[in-house]
Amino acid sequence: MIFLTFVLALVTLASGARYTADWTSLDTRPLPSWYDEAKVGIFIHWGVFSVPAFDSEWFWWHWQGQKPPDPNCVAYMNKNYPPGFRYPEFANEFHAQFFEPEEWANIFNASGAKYVVLTAKHHEGFTNWESPNSWNWNSVDTGPHKDLVGELGEAVRKRSMHFGLYNSLYEWFHPLYLMDKQNGFKTQEFVLHKLLPELYNMVVRYRPEVIWSDGDWEAPDTYWNSTQFLAWLYNDSPVKDTVVTNDRWGAGCACKHGGYYNCEDKYTPGQLPAHKWEKCTSVDTLSWGYRRNMKMSDLMDLPTIIEDLVHTVALGGNYLLNVGPTPDGMIPALFEERLRGVGAWLYVNGEAVYASKPWRVQMENASVPVWYTSKGDSIFAILTTKPPKSTVQLLEPKTSANTKVMLLGNPKPLSWSPIKPNAGLAIALPELPCTAGQAWTLKLDGVK
Repeated sequence: MIFLTFVLALVTLASGARYTADWTSLDTRPLPSWYDEAKVGIFIHWGVFSVPAFDSEWFWWHWQGQKPPDPNCVAYMNKNYPPGFRYPEFANEFHAQFFEPEEWANIFNASGAKYVVLTAKHHEGFTNWESPNSWNWNSVDTGPHKDLVGELGEAVRKRSMHFGLYNSLYEWFHPLYLMDKQNGFKTQEFVLHKLLPELYNMVVRYRPEVIWSDGDWEAPDTYWNSTQFLAWLYNDSPVKDTVVTNDRWGAGCACKHGGYYNCEDKYTPGQLPAHKWEKCTSVDTLSWGYRRNMKMSDLMDLPTIIEDLVHTVALGGNYLLNVGPTPDGMIPALFEERLRGVGAWLYVNGEAVYASKPWRVQMENASVPVWYTSKGDSIFAILTTKPPKSTVQLLEPKTSANTKVMLLGNPKPLSWSPIKPNAGLAIALPELPCTAGQAWTLKLDGVK
């Protein structure tokens, strides 16, 4: 079945055939190659929710949407804001006065990321650009009075990174959405008069190469008109040849339809999936958006991030690491430290990550845990734990007379001996450097 899908995709690509507005056709579209080669991206959750900066980016819903409301959110508002304070008033404090898109782009570039995905609109409905369908609830009409999407996109692309946009299909409190919801999604007033015009405008204006869709789960894809939008995106949009999309286009679509699969937040498969996938995760383990009460213990440390990245790439995934900027436009120093640490590790070990493919074996646990990737004729064995001895055993590679072993970042070949005839290696290690990410990569040539 996988082979047949691959053949159909090649035929479609070669013939230049147009995609029709159904999943059978749309799911045959080949994923643009840049995305699988990129491997590492940065996710940015930034919006009005960054102003209260409490609980998470779901603060408004937890405070006034869910029943009963979250008592912690209610207590936070009662203690810090006057009676009758309305959530939209937070937009007046979303100043972004220290937002420097060039500096952000420098940090993302230093992280080793090859693509950046910014929230164009989260579930609160506030757009980080001057959406003609979101009057006075966007970053140009109020708050920063800046086109945050446009400014960051320009800076990111100047550094040869791909630029993408997150967009929530639904909006918690939009009256047209609430009306459609009350009608059991038999009407589409919100979709026809808000969502789709905004999406088309966003794509034509900013030409994102990733559309990270979300907020789909309350209604089927037929309500969202997802397949019609994707058919236009793949056939006629200005990014039709380069854009990639995820799988959040309607209830039941996750892990079944779309470009690459997210499946769920922080998704980690136990084995190599048959379809291209992405793990999105956040440095702050408790939130995607900025929190004023964030603690050091809430953050992933750098070795954990590196191990998570390695695990993801070995299983054929991309790694999308999220940070939440402050409302005044700063990336918290602890987040920047993590991103630059990832970049320092990738500077040495990136050969095993970028444009790599899963090997026939993704992981083994011999003397230490080892994750494998491959590129061309080379195999990479990534050690995420420092071996207790000056040797390490790899049981899976099949050796030959031409086998050669290198430690990335070390100029000299390493000595090795076979464990069994033509199989397995015992490798003599040099003194391993204390790298920031605490993971080391062995490059093996002449093995199978």
